[in-house]
Amino acid sequence: MEMLGGSCSMAFAKKWGGGEEVLSVFMMLAKLAAWALGGGQVRYSVPEEAKGGTVVGRLAQDLGLEAGEAEARRLRLVSQGRRASVEVSGASGALVVSSRLDREELCVKSAPCALRLEVLLERPLRVFHVEVEVTDINDNAPLFPAATKNLSIPELNTMPGSRFPLEGASDADIGANAQLSYTLSPSEHFALDVKSSDDGRKSLFLVLTKGLDRESLAEHRLVLTASDGGRPSLTGTVELVVSVLDANDNAPQFNQSVYKVRLLENAAEGTLVAQVSATDPDEGINHEFSFSIVSSVPAAKRDVFGIDPQTGEIRLRGPLDFEEVRFFELQIAARDKGVPPLSGHCSVELEVLDVNDNAPEVWVTSLSVPVAEDASLGTVVALLSVSDRDSGSNGRVRCAVWPPSPFGLVATFAGSYSLVLREALDRERVSEYEVEVRAEDGGAPPLRASRGLRVPVSDVNDNAPAFAQAVYTVLARENNAAGAELARLWARDPDEAGNGRVSYSVAEGGAGSGSGSGSGSGSGWRPASSYVSVDAESGRLWALQPLDYEELQVLQFEVRAVDAGEPPLCGNATVQLFVVDENDNAPALLPPAGGGPGPWAAGEASASASAPGSLWAWAAWGAPAGQVVAKIRAVDADSGYNAWLRYELWEPRGKGPFRVGLYSGEVSTARALEEADGPRQRLLIVVRDHGEPSRSATATLSVSLVEGAEAALAAAGAVSAGAGLRPASGAEGGAAAAAAAAAAAATNVWLVVAICAVSSLFLLAVVLYGASRWAPRAAVLSGPGPATLVCASEVGSWSYSQRQSRSLCVADGAGKSDLMVFSPNCPPPPGPAAENGSAEKGPSLSPYSSGAVSCPLVF
Repeated sequence: MEMLGGSCSMAFAKKWGGGEEVLSVFMMLAKLAAWALGGGQVRYSVPEEAKGGTVVGRLAQDLGLEAGEAEARRLRLVSQGRRASVEVSGASGALVVSSRLDREELCVKSAPCALRLEVLLERPLRVFHVEVEVTDINDNAPLFPAATKNLSIPELNTMPGSRFPLEGASDADIGANAQLSYTLSPSEHFALDVKSSDDGRKSLFLVLTKGLDRESLAEHRLVLTASDGGRPSLTGTVELVVSVLDANDNAPQFNQSVYKVRLLENAAEGTLVAQVSATDPDEGINHEFSFSIVSSVPAAKRDVFGIDPQTGEIRLRGPLDFEEVRFFELQIAARDKGVPPLSGHCSVELEVLDVNDNAPEVWVTSLSVPVAEDASLGTVVALLSVSDRDSGSNGRVRCAVWPPSPFGLVATFAGSYSLVLREALDRERVSEYEVEVRAEDGGAPPLRASRGLRVPVSDVNDNAPAFAQAVYTVLARENNAAGAELARLWARDPDEAGNGRVSYSVAEGGAGSGSGSGSGSGSGWRPASSYVSVDAESGRLWALQPLDYEELQVLQFEVRAVDAGEPPLCGNATVQLFVVDENDNAPALLPPAGGGPGPWAAGEASASASAPGSLWAWAAWGAPAGQVVAKIRAVDADSGYNAWLRYELWEPRGKGPFRVGLYSGEVSTARALEEADGPRQRLLIVVRDHGEPSRSATATLSVSLVEGAEAALAAAGAVSAGAGLRPASGAEGGAAAAAAAAAAAATNVWLVVAICAVSSLFLLAVVLYGASRWAPRAAVLSGPGPATLVCASEVGSWSYSQRQSRSLCVADGAGKSDLMVFSPNCPPPPGPAAENGSAEKGPSLSPYSSGAVSCPLVF
């Protein structure tokens, strides 16, 4: 604002628009007033930051100088040691801005800000004082000491309401332009409190309105804005960086509160179970923590696991066993290193998974043995318990019994089985069973177990004693000693102990005339127990007395075997005892057919006749060779070979006129009879059997040689008398000779017919015998049965294969030596085992037997 000078004049002149006179007058008046009021000092005002050349005032005019006078009188400013930033224009005498005016630079905060200048005017020299006031404009924004203000506030120890002083901003301007107001950027934690003092100064405080949490926000950035009062208002800002200092107010936090893990029970030591992880939002040493296992369930298994304090890896340090512990719970702690230290916790739940590592177990809880062989089906033999410590399919057990019969398994309830009888038992077939109960689980691969049971079978008396065969054939030689062992019988009883202990006895049977087994002598029936006896324990058959074949040929009886069971069971066998003939009878000469007396002698083969008798026969002179003169008749009470007789001519030896048929006993001419042979021939004939040793008898035959007529008469007489041999007589008549000749002719005819018939029968018998010998085995009957009897003729007999024969058929009321009974060809007798009583290998026979048992007699 100008106090005096041209600026006011100019303004007035411009407003009213008068002439120069008016203006001059006004200026004069103004100058006079200015000088009067200001004591001769000129004042100007100019806003700061005015541009160069801006007219501050018309100094020459204000000093009352005429146009051109200012230049002439060298109107100028006198420097006072600093740049004035204004100057006097030489032409116009105006005071103009020469350089930038900055009030803050010139006066800082002083108000008002005036430049005091001295103006010199020469001719005359005069000094004028000029004051230029530089007025303030709002060209300076508020300015804080720093663009950023850092604050550090502890998070835990600083309570809401805490105040933190701030340094305010400064504004180089003055007045209203320097009047500052402050604002703070929005924040839920902080507020700005401004206090004004009496002298106008303001104090700033940052107030904490809400507790800080470094872990939520470690750094708060606020903007404090200062606004001045200028128009337009200028602002200045400072960034408040509030760093929240950490306090150990956070425990480590696990990323999971519960870790669930599943692990196979066969996991090896060192296997990673789980890895836990935690974070601590604190920092520094408060941020560092370590892991540890606080507790475990079960507590006794805490050492099974280990944890790395730094990494949190939990590993196995011992074996797992599903069957012992199926679930583990570990309490894990993470403890930081702050003061005081804080801890976080989590739990690790470990489920142990089962593997098939346990084989089934089979236990016998009850065993009822032995089992009676007559036990009913369904009988419980044993109770078993089966278990498997595994679970699921690994613990499901299938059971079976081996062998599958005669026992089976019945499931009673879970894990329990009964071993029951499913098939009938037979102790005699199997006396003891080795039963194996097999168990297999359902794992992969399956595991197996077994339990062996020994099940003995107890005996019941369900088997009767059984002989090896129903009929035993025993051969015993006659004249045996009393007490001799005839055979050994054995009955098998497969039962055991008393049930299998067998005793023997003669049950029934015998021999006598009524049974047809005797000799035909008419003796009464006698029981078998009078002939034989059987040992009750061993089954040996003994002879109670010597046997006589001529008295007893066949003895049939039953032997009973009884066991000691309750009730006792028995078995029977039929014994056919055949008495084998011994050569104990010498041949006996038969008397003539007519029954006339005739002496003969009998004796051993080695002995001569003690009282030799004579037999007489007649032969005609000139009789041809082969004519039968006589027949020697003899019989042997024995049978078979012992009764098979042969005839031998002992005297005369050499080439005599007569010969004797070896087996027929016929005495015939060996050649034609001649007179040189003499009237009488004496023949000594020995009859010998085939026994060992052989026995014999001797006969003396006297043959008279007569004429043909006499011989015919003698023969006729003999035929009429019914005898072939007759004692010698001294009466020889012609009539008798003639009759004898006629009778001899008739006898020869009948003799030829008889010989032919006998020969035919002999040939037929030979054919039948050959057919039976060479026929196939299947055609031969085998088994007990009656013997077939064949009677031989008087002129011949047959050979046979075995030395067994009986005189069963007789003719003319007396036994005949040529009646034979032959046994068939039977299998060879059993070996020594038969004599030891083995019923399974064959029948028990007498040691004297050479043939097989139960074979019929076949001819």
